[in-house]
Amino acid sequence: MTPDLSRTLNAIGMLAVSLVLVLAYVYQLALYELPCPLCLLQRVGFVAVGVGLGLNLLYGPRPQHYAMVLIAALYGGSVSVRQILLHIVPGTGHYGSPVLGLHYYTWAAICFFLILLGTAIMLMFDRQYVDDRRAQPRFGGNRLAKVAFFVMLGLAVLNAGSTLLECGPGVCADPPTDYKLIDDLAPGN
Repeated sequence: MTPDLSRTLNAIGMLAVSLVLVLAYVYQLALYELPCPLCLLQRVGFVAVGVGLGLNLLYGPRPQHYAMVLIAALYGGSVSVRQILLHIVPGTGHYGSPVLGLHYYTWAAICFFLILLGTAIMLMFDRQYVDDRRAQPRFGGNRLAKVAFFVMLGLAVLNAGSTLLECGPGVCADPPTDYKLIDDLAPGN
């Protein structure tokens, strides 16, 4: 696998992770389903996966960057499994509406597993680590890589902003009912 193909595959992976975050925001904004604290931590895991993929796009593929992706996916997957286990007992309820029969946190666990699998497969191809940095511009001249990077960067900023609006500077409510910072800033409060 060449470094260019690797960058393209990393960009596609980053766009897939971005799609997961975009879908979460659609549900948050369109259905007013605010993310719970564990959901927010899962979003942090997806953004952290994006950081590792982004490093591959900026500086070329490196095992250390893939290690960051693996650690982030293990973190996000463990948070997802924790939430699944909280709601697995009958009568304990669930959080959020189901998507194709599964709840967000179950889909997140599946996505994190697929990230682990995909990253492990990418690590098997040594030719992508050929050091040709002097001839390669940032993003390796790959337009898709540049788009993927800036989409993920925008989603990371959006994630930080929406979390601040929801939780304010303190601890997030569980379950969240409204945007705390907006309500705190409203006249009469």
